Amino acid sequence: MKRVALVLLAACGGSSKPVDPGGAVLTAAPPSRPPVAAVKVVTDTMHGVAVADPYRWLEDATADVKAWTAGQNAHSRTILDASPERDKLRAELTAIYKAPTTYYYSFQVAAGRLFAMRKEPTKEQSELIVLDGPDSLAGLKLILDPTARGGALQAIDWFVPSPDGKRVAVSLSSGGSEKGDLHIVDLDGKDVEPVIPNVQRATGLGDAAWTPNGKGFYYTRYPSAGEKPEEERDFWIQLYFHELGTPIASDRYELGKGAPKIAEFLLEVDALGRVICSIQNGDGGTFQHHLRDTRGVWRQLTDWTDQIAFVGFSHHPNDLWLISRKDAPRGKILRLPFAAKSLAEAKVVVPEGKDALISDFYSGQGVADTGENLYASYQTGGPSEMRVFTRVGGPRTPPGLPPVSATSNPVPWKDGVIVGAAGYTRPWTWYRFSGKTGELTKLEALTANVPVDLSSFEVERQFATSKDGTQVPLNIVWPKGAPRDGSVPCLATGYGGYAISLAPYYLVEMAPLLMRGVCIVVANLRGGGEFGEAWHHAGRLTAKQNVFDDFAAVLAFLVEKKYTARERLAIIGGSNGGLLMGAILTQHPELVNAVIAEVGIQDMVRSELSANGEYNKVEFGTVKDPTQFAAIHAYSPYHHVTPRAYPATLMVTGDNDARVESWHSRKMTAALQAAQTGSAPILLRTSATAGHGMGTSTSEMIEQATDVQAFVLAQIAPRR
Repeated sequence: MKRVALVLLAACGGSSKPVDPGGAVLTAAPPSRPPVAAVKVVTDTMHGVAVADPYRWLEDATADVKAWTAGQNAHSRTILDASPERDKLRAELTAIYKAPTTYYYSFQVAAGRLFAMRKEPTKEQSELIVLDGPDSLAGLKLILDPTARGGALQAIDWFVPSPDGKRVAVSLSSGGSEKGDLHIVDLDGKDVEPVIPNVQRATGLGDAAWTPNGKGFYYTRYPSAGEKPEEERDFWIQLYFHELGTPIASDRYELGKGAPKIAEFLLEVDALGRVICSIQNGDGGTFQHHLRDTRGVWRQLTDWTDQIAFVGFSHHPNDLWLISRKDAPRGKILRLPFAAKSLAEAKVVVPEGKDALISDFYSGQGVADTGENLYASYQTGGPSEMRVFTRVGGPRTPPGLPPVSATSNPVPWKDGVIVGAAGYTRPWTWYRFSGKTGELTKLEALTANVPVDLSSFEVERQFATSKDGTQVPLNIVWPKGAPRDGSVPCLATGYGGYAISLAPYYLVEMAPLLMRGVCIVVANLRGGGEFGEAWHHAGRLTAKQNVFDDFAAVLAFLVEKKYTARERLAIIGGSNGGLLMGAILTQHPELVNAVIAEVGIQDMVRSELSANGEYNKVEFGTVKDPTQFAAIHAYSPYHHVTPRAYPATLMVTGDNDARVESWHSRKMTAALQAAQTGSAPILLRTSATAGHGMGTSTSEMIEQATDVQAFVLAQIAPRR
């Protein structure tokens, strides 16, 4: 972060003048009080607006900043450790996280076998395994336990098995950094090729795809040291090809030199060796798609303005499947000949309907083709459904999955698919669906026997009216028989960004709160993908304020309808959801009694100057544009902290977070503590062994969940 001021000033043509450049960084404080951050104002003038930044010095990892952070952690521990429920919560959460329950997920098929991730209660990280099939654990083999290589903090980012099932490409990173190197391992977990560095980063991510004969693979690569300035090495992803047994230095460049700085790549190879490289322009949901034919010739199939969200191979080699949002914000399925000269040759197979067709760039989710049937998933406003079509688009009877569920990306298996489903009070369950018979079979071997029974709770789906009249869905997980008189404590969450939909998920980690009578509320805000691209666009760029208005309306609804009362209402959110928490803190502190912001973006004016922030400009906008700057500055939480009584607040962050730097939480904490006129605590919890959440060890997850839930109960639980 040492260069951000210069970059910002150059972009906006402003001036910077430091105020009070001297002075101690820390003001002496007794152990029972947090260390006071010195005010060292830097003022940037952007588009004629003076933007004051009193705690910019907290952005750098200097000795003074580390000492201040340590003091904040020590103060937070005095508050969190004093919670009368903490020891009980930790024991209960440990029992949940370390129950004799094994979870399987991230299935991929190769050579007639099923590769997957397995999370066991005794292990700090998930492991890579292979199975003979989904119906039993026969033939199960452990391929790679990442902790055996790098300790409890080493994690698997992603994996891709070779078509012959003999090798696996695995990205490994440490400490939640998501900075991954590519390992090629055999089924005994031994490296069979030299490690390829710099294949994965936090936002741009990474990918690999094998040739049909398994003798080589395409992979993403970020710049090595010396290829770009150090601050540019989280950008400029490119595609290379590696042939097994040859030096990495001789790997062949394939694609990417003309791609945007913030490009993200997703790869797919078919049985003929043809390649699809899908490119997203940052995190904004616009795409290009490039095809490599069997001659090795690349051609661009789609451009950013074509609104094609997905391109995938068909079971028939002459066709491609596309998901288009052109004149169809909820999505439609197209068939396009592989040899087509333009998109004009595409034919609509499944037209746009009332629900939103899901296409997830990061998982490659789109249209699954098993030869006889097409499988696609649809958002229905939060819950999702898997639907089945003929190859010409005719509807077929879908599997009878439970209602109000989240469904997984269907994985083709023999004559059908493997699919999972979960609800707020129903644990994740895996099924095998036969496209020929329509039979749905529960996969007992892959379905975890969860240690918590939430059948004593019910789910109500309600709608709150936002400021502009928009109806906003909310899902209330409610203790059956509880009185609707405002006496029930409540924890609400939301996200509202990147077209990410908050679908139902089993609330096993929240069981300690639920069992203590706390209701859980999940809001489906604009900015997400719950109702398609129109819903997404209504909560991004200069329309971002709609997200905060939606959540404020949800909170007011809960109190008005007596599900809870203001003094018993807490909110929690992470990342973009952490921004949401900051916005409620500064715009509507009177609505809630407690706020937990996890790895949240708080200084939106300077957010884009980080690597991840650069990727996010297509979602949030840029301060270089005067109109977008005005919108960003109007809601940026850090810039709207003023003296007043704030609710109890817990900021949670990790030193290794490469998506939202920990300085966001530091600066916001300092500002809130200085401005607090009430008696509620403002706490900062920083972990030295965690990042944005990916790759977090089991032990760290238990400790963080314990602190968060203890904080919640201390603030909103009825006093006995």
